[in-house]
Amino acid sequence: MRILVTGAAGFIGSALSQRLLDRGDEVIGIDNHNDYYDPQLKDDRLSFFKDNLSYSHQKIDLADRDQVAAIFKEFQPQRVVNLAAQAGVRYSIENPLSYIDSNLVGFGHILEGCRHNNVEHLVYASSSSVYGANTKMPFSVNDNVDHPLSLYAATKKANELMAHTYSHLYNIPTTGLRFFTVYGPWDRPDMALQKFAHAIMNKETIKVFNYGNHRRDFTYIDDIVEGIIRVLDHPATSNSAWSGENPDPSSSLAPWRVYNIGNNNPVNLLDYISELEISLGREADKEFLPIQPGDVPDTYADVSNLITDFDYRPATSIEMGVANFANWFKSYYY
Repeated sequence: MRILVTGAAGFIGSALSQRLLDRGDEVIGIDNHNDYYDPQLKDDRLSFFKDNLSYSHQKIDLADRDQVAAIFKEFQPQRVVNLAAQAGVRYSIENPLSYIDSNLVGFGHILEGCRHNNVEHLVYASSSSVYGANTKMPFSVNDNVDHPLSLYAATKKANELMAHTYSHLYNIPTTGLRFFTVYGPWDRPDMALQKFAHAIMNKETIKVFNYGNHRRDFTYIDDIVEGIIRVLDHPATSNSAWSGENPDPSSSLAPWRVYNIGNNNPVNLLDYISELEISLGREADKEFLPIQPGDVPDTYADVSNLITDFDYRPATSIEMGVANFANWFKSYYY
């Protein structure tokens, strides 16, 4: 297939692009290469497949309406995976307008591209952050998610609503994937695992928020990519049993779906750090601090819908995943 991947030089986008190319798809990658973190890392991720004859790369910003429209018109992708977004809960407090530009305006341009170019299926990144103030565990796509705790989370919830509108009005199959704390080799420098690793290697103190009582449904990058591909290959369908009197938040009469994609096995933050200490062969000096504004204490994904519909079963243990990350981290940075 001819597949457009936005955020193709990013952590998840580059891993997905490589897998799609390996199985014989043609991939058109978009990335704006901004300086939210060192662009060299994006260039290095791309180096593995940028010369593949089935890959073409476009350095543009999704907020540029005309350029996005031109990409769709020229390449006519059959399917689209939208992973480009301004990421990070804490940065959304410091620089909220960047989230408006990328996550709302940019996503609108993707939807318009799908509408006007007969795209068969749009799969897009949502986030576990949409659960916000919810406390019922595990988080279920069948529960209401109307109380986000950060602008980042609000933009991801808005993406789901925008996608539903286009599925309803124009019959475009769309599927949103709520990612749960993705980690692994080639991750972003602003993510906790890489921050911790740098601090441990440099004998610096690491800040452990919520006094280490966070639990996260850490999900290894290969398991995430496997889930994306399984979903991408099966365009969203209408739920004929859906009722407006008792609406299911995860489906619709329109060809629209949302799924959790996580490890379904939450891990305490201190255990996560302990695995990193073991893999790096060094002990961390920890400073325990209160929870930060916008943070969610725990995340735990109910992935039963994804298992039922796609036989999705994450296969990477936290021990193996963190060890793989540590091996990459040491070879790349040290």
